[in-house]
Amino acid sequence: MAEHFHRLRVAEVVPETEEANSIRFEVPEDLEEAFRFKAGQHLTLRTEIGGEEVRRNYSLCTAPHENDLMVTVKRIAGGVFSNWVGENLKSGDMVDVMTPHGSFTRPFDPGSKRHYVAFAGGSGITPVMSLIRTALSEEPRSRFTLFYGNRDSTSIIFLEALAGLKDRYIERLEIFHFLDAEEGDVDLFNGMLTRERCDEAIEHLIDEPQAISDWFICGPGPMMDAAEAALLDKGIDKERVHIERFTAGRPSAALAAQMQALQEQAAGLTVSVTLDGRTRKVDFTEANILDSARAAGLPAPFACKAGVCATCRAKVTKGKVEMAARYGLTDEEIAAGYVLTCQSVPAGEGVAVDYDA
Repeated sequence: MAEHFHRLRVAEVVPETEEANSIRFEVPEDLEEAFRFKAGQHLTLRTEIGGEEVRRNYSLCTAPHENDLMVTVKRIAGGVFSNWVGENLKSGDMVDVMTPHGSFTRPFDPGSKRHYVAFAGGSGITPVMSLIRTALSEEPRSRFTLFYGNRDSTSIIFLEALAGLKDRYIERLEIFHFLDAEEGDVDLFNGMLTRERCDEAIEHLIDEPQAISDWFICGPGPMMDAAEAALLDKGIDKERVHIERFTAGRPSAALAAQMQALQEQAAGLTVSVTLDGRTRKVDFTEANILDSARAAGLPAPFACKAGVCATCRAKVTKGKVEMAARYGLTDEEIAAGYVLTCQSVPAGEGVAVDYDA
Protein backbone atom coordinates (compact mmCIF):
# COMPACT_ATOMS: atom_id res chain seq x y z
CA MET A 1 0.00 0.00 0.00
CA ALA A 2 1.11 3.53 -0.65
CA GLU A 3 1.00 6.23 2.00
CA HIS A 4 -2.66 7.05 2.44
CA PHE A 5 -2.48 10.04 4.76
CA HIS A 6 -5.49 12.29 5.21
CA ARG A 7 -5.65 15.66 6.95
CA LEU A 8 -8.02 15.29 9.88
CA ARG A 9 -9.25 17.98 12.24
CA VAL A 10 -8.67 17.50 15.96
CA ALA A 11 -12.07 17.49 17.63
CA GLU A 12 -10.75 17.37 21.19
CA VAL A 13 -7.60 16.82 23.24
CA VAL A 14 -8.55 14.99 26.44
CA PRO A 15 -6.15 14.95 29.43
CA GLU A 16 -6.06 11.40 30.83
CA THR A 17 -3.26 11.82 33.40
CA GLU A 18 -0.51 14.41 33.92
CA GLU A 19 1.52 12.56 31.26
CA ALA A 20 -1.09 11.24 28.84
CA ASN A 21 -3.55 12.87 26.45
CA SER A 22 -6.10 11.37 24.11
CA ILE A 23 -6.77 12.91 20.69
CA ARG A 24 -10.23 12.61 19.18
CA PHE A 25 -10.38 13.20 15.43
CA GLU A 26 -13.25 14.38 13.27
CA VAL A 27 -13.77 12.00 10.35
CA PRO A 28 -15.57 13.48 7.32
CA GLU A 29 -18.38 11.36 5.93
CA ASP A 30 -16.45 10.59 2.74
CA LEU A 31 -13.57 9.10 4.79
CA GLU A 32 -15.63 7.02 7.25
CA GLU A 33 -15.04 3.81 5.29
CA ALA A 34 -11.27 4.43 5.01
CA PHE A 35 -10.98 4.91 8.78
CA ARG A 36 -12.94 1.85 9.85
CA PHE A 37 -10.68 -0.13 12.19
CA LYS A 38 -10.36 -3.36 14.12
CA ALA A 39 -9.97 -3.42 17.89
CA GLY A 40 -6.29 -3.15 18.84
CA GLN A 41 -5.13 -1.37 15.69
CA HIS A 42 -3.22 1.92 15.53
CA LEU A 43 -2.84 5.10 13.50
CA THR A 44 0.28 6.74 12.13
CA LEU A 45 0.29 10.50 12.73
CA ARG A 46 2.47 12.89 10.75
CA THR A 47 3.27 16.55 11.29
CA GLU A 48 6.11 19.03 10.98
CA ILE A 49 7.96 20.00 14.15
CA GLY A 50 10.89 22.40 14.06
CA GLY A 51 11.00 22.23 10.29
CA GLU A 52 11.26 18.43 10.19
CA GLU A 53 8.68 15.79 9.35
CA VAL A 54 7.91 13.57 12.35
CA ARG A 55 5.83 10.37 12.31
CA ARG A 56 4.62 8.29 15.22
CA ASN A 57 2.25 5.37 15.77
CA TYR A 58 -0.42 5.59 18.45
CA SER A 59 -2.99 2.94 19.31
CA LEU A 60 -6.72 3.48 19.13
CA CYS A 61 -8.37 3.28 22.56
CA THR A 62 -11.96 3.12 21.34
CA ALA A 63 -14.00 0.22 19.97
CA PRO A 64 -15.05 0.07 16.31
CA HIS A 65 -18.76 0.10 17.14
CA GLU A 66 -18.39 3.40 19.03
CA ASN A 67 -17.69 5.32 15.79
CA ASP A 68 -15.10 7.38 17.62
CA LEU A 69 -11.57 7.73 16.23
CA MET A 70 -9.37 8.36 19.26
CA VAL A 71 -5.73 7.63 20.13
CA THR A 72 -3.81 8.12 23.37
CA VAL A 73 -0.36 9.71 23.58
CA LYS A 74 1.84 9.42 26.67
CA ARG A 75 4.57 12.01 27.05
CA ILE A 76 8.07 10.60 27.33
CA ALA A 77 11.29 12.38 28.25
CA GLY A 78 12.75 13.89 25.09
CA GLY A 79 9.82 12.66 23.01
CA VAL A 80 9.51 15.11 20.13
CA PHE A 81 5.99 14.17 19.06
CA SER A 82 4.50 13.26 22.46
CA ASN A 83 5.63 16.51 24.07
CA TRP A 84 4.43 18.51 21.06
CA VAL A 85 0.99 16.96 21.58
CA GLY A 86 1.03 17.78 25.29
CA GLU A 87 2.19 21.37 24.85
CA ASN A 88 0.79 22.52 21.52
CA LEU A 89 -1.99 20.43 20.03
CA LYS A 90 -5.51 21.79 20.47
CA SER A 91 -9.03 21.45 19.14
CA GLY A 92 -9.31 22.64 15.54
CA ASP A 93 -5.72 21.81 14.57
CA MET A 94 -5.08 19.64 11.51
CA VAL A 95 -2.92 16.49 11.59
CA ASP A 96 -1.98 14.09 8.80
CA VAL A 97 -3.32 10.64 9.72
CA MET A 98 -2.70 7.33 7.95
CA THR A 99 -5.56 4.86 7.69
CA PRO A 100 -5.69 2.24 10.50
CA HIS A 101 -3.37 -0.76 10.49
CA GLY A 102 -1.87 -3.36 12.82
CA SER A 103 -2.39 -7.02 13.70
CA PHE A 104 -2.80 -6.82 17.51
CA THR A 105 -6.39 -7.97 17.18
CA ARG A 106 -8.63 -10.96 16.68
CA PRO A 107 -12.09 -11.51 15.16
CA PHE A 108 -14.96 -11.30 17.64
CA ASP A 109 -18.11 -13.39 17.24
CA PRO A 110 -21.43 -12.60 19.00
CA GLY A 111 -22.10 -16.32 19.39
CA SER A 112 -18.82 -17.09 21.15
CA LYS A 113 -18.24 -17.66 24.84
CA ARG A 114 -14.58 -16.97 25.56
CA HIS A 115 -12.27 -15.80 28.30
CA TYR A 116 -9.57 -13.26 27.37
CA VAL A 117 -6.66 -12.10 29.52
CA ALA A 118 -4.40 -9.08 29.04
CA PHE A 119 -1.14 -7.96 30.64
CA ALA A 120 -0.74 -4.19 30.19
CA GLY A 121 1.79 -1.70 31.48
CA GLY A 122 1.55 2.10 31.36
CA SER A 123 0.36 3.32 27.96
CA GLY A 124 0.19 -0.29 26.82
CA ILE A 125 -3.38 -0.15 28.09
CA THR A 126 -4.38 1.83 24.99
CA PRO A 127 -4.92 -1.00 22.45
CA VAL A 128 -6.02 -3.31 25.28
CA MET A 129 -8.77 -0.81 26.16
CA SER A 130 -10.04 -1.08 22.59
CA LEU A 131 -10.01 -4.89 22.84
CA ILE A 132 -11.82 -4.91 26.20
CA ARG A 133 -14.54 -2.55 25.00
CA THR A 134 -15.03 -4.58 21.83
CA ALA A 135 -14.98 -8.06 23.38
CA LEU A 136 -17.45 -7.22 26.13
CA SER A 137 -19.81 -5.43 23.75
CA GLU A 138 -19.70 -7.80 20.79
CA GLU A 139 -19.53 -11.10 22.70
CA PRO A 140 -22.22 -10.93 25.42
CA ARG A 141 -21.16 -14.27 26.96
CA SER A 142 -17.40 -13.64 27.01
CA ARG A 143 -15.21 -12.51 29.91
CA PHE A 144 -12.07 -10.39 30.16
CA THR A 145 -9.37 -10.27 32.85
CA LEU A 146 -6.89 -7.38 32.96
CA PHE A 147 -3.57 -7.29 34.81
CA TYR A 148 -2.46 -3.64 34.64
CA GLY A 149 0.86 -2.33 35.96
CA ASN A 150 1.68 1.32 36.73
CA ARG A 151 3.93 3.48 38.91
CA ASP A 152 1.10 4.68 41.18
CA SER A 153 -2.62 5.36 41.09
CA THR A 154 -2.20 8.86 39.62
CA SER A 155 -0.44 7.42 36.57
CA ILE A 156 -3.20 4.94 35.69
CA ILE A 157 -4.49 5.86 32.23
CA PHE A 158 -8.27 5.34 31.85
CA LEU A 159 -8.73 4.79 35.60
CA GLU A 160 -12.29 6.15 35.61
CA ALA A 161 -13.17 4.57 32.26
CA LEU A 162 -11.99 1.17 33.49
CA ALA A 163 -14.04 1.59 36.67
CA GLY A 164 -17.05 2.45 34.54
CA LEU A 165 -16.58 -0.67 32.43
CA LYS A 166 -16.23 -2.74 35.59
CA ASP A 167 -19.55 -1.37 36.88
CA ARG A 168 -21.24 -2.01 33.55
CA TYR A 169 -19.86 -5.55 33.08
CA ILE A 170 -19.49 -6.49 36.74
CA GLU A 171 -19.85 -10.24 36.13
CA ARG A 172 -17.61 -10.35 33.04
CA LEU A 173 -14.70 -7.97 33.67
CA GLU A 174 -11.96 -8.45 36.27
CA ILE A 175 -9.30 -5.76 36.78
CA PHE A 176 -6.19 -6.19 38.92
CA HIS A 177 -3.93 -3.15 39.42
CA PHE A 178 -0.22 -3.64 40.14
CA LEU A 179 1.48 -0.51 41.53
CA ASP A 180 5.22 -0.10 41.92
CA ALA A 181 5.36 3.02 44.13
CA GLU A 182 2.20 2.52 46.16
CA GLU A 183 1.59 -0.16 48.75
CA GLY A 184 -1.67 -1.95 49.39
CA ASP A 185 -2.81 -4.81 51.60
CA VAL A 186 -2.06 -7.61 49.09
CA ASP A 187 1.64 -8.24 48.45
CA LEU A 188 0.99 -9.66 44.98
CA PHE A 189 -0.17 -6.26 43.74
CA ASN A 190 2.72 -4.28 45.26
CA GLY A 191 5.30 -3.94 42.50
CA MET A 192 5.87 -4.18 38.79
CA LEU A 193 4.70 -7.04 36.62
CA THR A 194 7.97 -8.98 36.89
CA ARG A 195 8.34 -12.60 35.82
CA GLU A 196 7.69 -13.81 39.36
CA ARG A 197 4.58 -11.65 39.71
CA CYS A 198 3.27 -12.74 36.29
CA ASP A 199 3.70 -16.38 37.36
CA GLU A 200 1.81 -15.73 40.60
CA ALA A 201 -0.98 -13.83 38.84
CA ILE A 202 -1.54 -16.67 36.38
CA GLU A 203 -1.40 -19.30 39.13
CA HIS A 204 -3.64 -17.60 41.67
CA LEU A 205 -6.00 -15.45 39.59
CA ILE A 206 -6.68 -17.58 36.49
CA ASP A 207 -8.61 -20.80 37.14
CA GLU A 208 -7.70 -22.61 33.92
CA PRO A 209 -4.86 -20.97 31.95
CA GLN A 210 -5.19 -23.54 29.16
CA ALA A 211 -8.85 -22.58 28.73
CA ILE A 212 -8.08 -18.93 27.96
CA SER A 213 -8.94 -18.15 24.35
CA ASP A 214 -6.37 -15.37 23.80
CA TRP A 215 -3.71 -13.60 25.84
CA PHE A 216 -2.79 -9.99 24.98
CA ILE A 217 0.46 -8.33 26.11
CA CYS A 218 1.39 -4.67 25.67
CA GLY A 219 3.66 -2.38 27.67
CA PRO A 220 7.34 -1.84 28.51
CA GLY A 221 9.76 -4.36 27.03
CA PRO A 222 10.78 -6.11 30.28
CA MET A 223 7.14 -6.54 31.29
CA MET A 224 6.21 -8.02 27.92
CA ASP A 225 9.16 -10.40 27.99
CA ALA A 226 8.24 -11.50 31.52
CA ALA A 227 4.58 -12.11 30.68
CA GLU A 228 5.38 -13.94 27.44
CA ALA A 229 7.94 -16.21 29.14
CA ALA A 230 5.52 -16.99 31.97
CA LEU A 231 2.84 -18.05 29.49
CA LEU A 232 5.07 -20.09 27.21
CA ASP A 233 6.67 -21.88 30.16
CA LYS A 234 3.18 -22.91 31.26
CA GLY A 235 2.64 -24.55 27.88
CA ILE A 236 0.30 -21.92 26.45
CA ASP A 237 0.19 -22.16 22.64
CA LYS A 238 2.22 -19.34 21.11
CA GLU A 239 -0.57 -18.75 18.59
CA ARG A 240 -2.83 -17.63 21.46
CA VAL A 241 -0.32 -15.08 22.80
CA HIS A 242 -0.55 -11.69 21.05
CA ILE A 243 2.13 -9.05 21.66
CA GLU A 244 2.15 -5.39 20.63
CA ARG A 245 5.51 -3.63 20.90
CA PHE A 246 5.87 0.16 20.89
CA THR A 247 9.66 0.17 20.72
CA ALA A 248 12.43 -2.20 19.72
CA GLY A 249 15.65 -2.90 21.54
CA ARG A 250 19.00 -2.37 19.88
CA PRO A 251 20.16 -5.26 17.68
CA SER A 252 23.01 -7.34 19.04
CA ALA A 253 26.52 -6.50 17.84
CA ALA A 254 26.62 -9.76 15.92
CA LEU A 255 23.33 -9.08 14.12
CA ALA A 256 24.33 -5.48 13.34
CA ALA A 257 27.61 -6.70 11.83
CA GLN A 258 25.79 -9.38 9.83
CA MET A 259 23.31 -6.88 8.40
CA GLN A 260 26.06 -4.43 7.52
CA ALA A 261 27.90 -7.15 5.61
CA LEU A 262 24.70 -8.02 3.73
CA GLN A 263 24.11 -4.35 2.89
CA GLU A 264 27.59 -4.10 1.41
CA GLN A 265 27.07 -7.26 -0.65
CA ALA A 266 23.70 -6.03 -1.90
CA ALA A 267 24.96 -2.64 -3.07
CA GLY A 268 24.12 -2.21 -6.75
CA LEU A 269 21.49 -4.96 -6.91
CA THR A 270 18.06 -4.13 -8.29
CA VAL A 271 14.77 -4.92 -6.56
CA SER A 272 11.34 -5.07 -8.21
CA VAL A 273 8.84 -3.12 -6.12
CA THR A 274 5.07 -3.33 -6.65
CA LEU A 275 3.10 -0.45 -5.16
CA ASP A 276 -0.45 0.63 -5.98
CA GLY A 277 -0.65 -1.73 -8.93
CA ARG A 278 2.59 -0.59 -10.58
CA THR A 279 5.92 -2.42 -10.58
CA ARG A 280 9.23 -0.62 -10.83
CA LYS A 281 12.83 -1.74 -10.59
CA VAL A 282 14.82 0.25 -8.05
CA ASP A 283 18.51 0.17 -7.23
CA PHE A 284 19.49 -0.96 -3.75
CA THR A 285 21.33 2.19 -2.73
CA GLU A 286 20.36 2.64 0.93
CA ALA A 287 20.49 0.56 4.11
CA ASN A 288 17.28 -1.37 3.37
CA ILE A 289 14.62 -1.99 0.74
CA LEU A 290 12.25 0.64 2.13
CA ASP A 291 14.78 3.47 2.02
CA SER A 292 15.96 2.38 -1.44
CA ALA A 293 12.39 2.45 -2.76
CA ARG A 294 11.78 5.90 -1.29
CA ALA A 295 15.12 7.16 -2.66
CA ALA A 296 13.85 6.09 -6.09
CA GLY A 297 10.76 8.26 -5.61
CA LEU A 298 8.25 5.61 -4.59
CA PRO A 299 5.83 6.53 -1.75
CA ALA A 300 6.49 3.32 0.16
CA PRO A 301 4.74 3.53 3.56
CA PHE A 302 6.60 3.71 6.86
CA ALA A 303 6.31 4.98 10.41
CA CYS A 304 8.74 3.66 13.01
CA LYS A 305 11.57 2.20 10.87
CA ALA A 306 12.42 -0.03 13.84
CA GLY A 307 10.68 -3.26 12.88
CA VAL A 308 7.80 -2.67 15.29
CA CYS A 309 4.77 -1.16 13.57
CA ALA A 310 4.58 -3.21 10.32
CA THR A 311 3.53 -0.14 8.33
CA CYS A 312 6.22 -1.02 5.75
CA ARG A 313 5.11 -4.65 5.36
CA ALA A 314 5.45 -6.21 1.90
CA LYS A 315 5.40 -9.74 0.48
CA VAL A 316 8.47 -11.27 -1.12
CA THR A 317 7.24 -12.72 -4.40
CA LYS A 318 10.65 -13.61 -5.90
CA GLY A 319 14.13 -14.17 -4.56
CA LYS A 320 15.25 -14.06 -0.96
CA VAL A 321 15.79 -11.30 1.57
CA GLU A 322 17.42 -11.20 5.00
CA MET A 323 15.49 -9.43 7.73
CA ALA A 324 16.78 -8.05 11.06
CA ALA A 325 14.07 -7.00 13.56
CA ARG A 326 10.66 -8.57 12.96
CA TYR A 327 8.59 -7.63 16.00
CA GLY A 328 5.77 -6.25 13.86
CA LEU A 329 5.06 -9.55 12.08
CA THR A 330 3.38 -12.70 13.29
CA ASP A 331 4.92 -16.11 12.66
CA GLU A 332 2.11 -16.77 10.19
CA GLU A 333 2.93 -13.62 8.21
CA ILE A 334 6.61 -14.53 8.07
CA ALA A 335 5.75 -18.06 6.90
CA ALA A 336 3.55 -16.54 4.18
CA GLY A 337 6.52 -14.54 2.84
CA TYR A 338 5.92 -11.12 4.39
CA VAL A 339 8.84 -8.95 5.49
CA LEU A 340 9.36 -5.55 7.06
CA THR A 341 11.07 -3.63 4.28
CA CYS A 342 12.66 -1.21 6.77
CA GLN A 343 14.61 -4.20 8.11
CA SER A 344 15.20 -6.11 4.88
CA VAL A 345 18.17 -6.50 2.54
CA PRO A 346 18.13 -8.45 -0.75
CA ALA A 347 20.20 -11.64 -0.58
CA GLY A 348 21.05 -11.81 -4.26
CA GLU A 349 19.66 -10.62 -7.56
CA GLY A 350 16.05 -11.10 -8.66
CA VAL A 351 14.25 -10.01 -5.51
CA ALA A 352 10.67 -8.75 -5.89
CA VAL A 353 8.46 -7.33 -3.13
CA ASP A 354 4.79 -6.42 -3.30
CA TYR A 355 3.36 -3.77 -0.95
CA ASP A 356 -0.13 -4.43 -2.32
CA ALA A 357 -0.21 -8.11 -1.32
